[in-house]
Amino acid sequence: MESLGQILDEPYSVIVRDASIQRFKYTFEAVWKFSKEFLKTNQGVVCNAPKACFREMLGQGLLNEEEAEQCLEMTDRRNQTSHTYNEEVAQLIYGQIAEYYRLMKMLLDRIDRII
Repeated sequence: MESLGQILDEPYSVIVRDASIQRFKYTFEAVWKFSKEFLKTNQGVVCNAPKACFREMLGQGLLNEEEAEQCLEMTDRRNQTSHTYNEEVAQLIYGQIAEYYRLMKMLLDRIDRII
């Protein structure tokens, strides 16, 4: 999380954009996999895909409907990161990373309060 937060403070350049997208990609992977393990260990729920985990977190009250929708959208954006050679896709993803960072941080903070 920290490395993603740090790059978001950097002034825009194509290099910063591309680095931000890479950091978003691996941060997203860590957050959803941590969420998966949390659900399994603490709630007895097995989910094997990011969207399933975020839907389950909605059901468990860890996300509200709007946040869950944002998480589903974030998953779609993560899936698009392999297409960042397309300038429009790269700009779209980069433009939303700060909001996704706040969303992932909020989710981890909520889980941390439970653990």
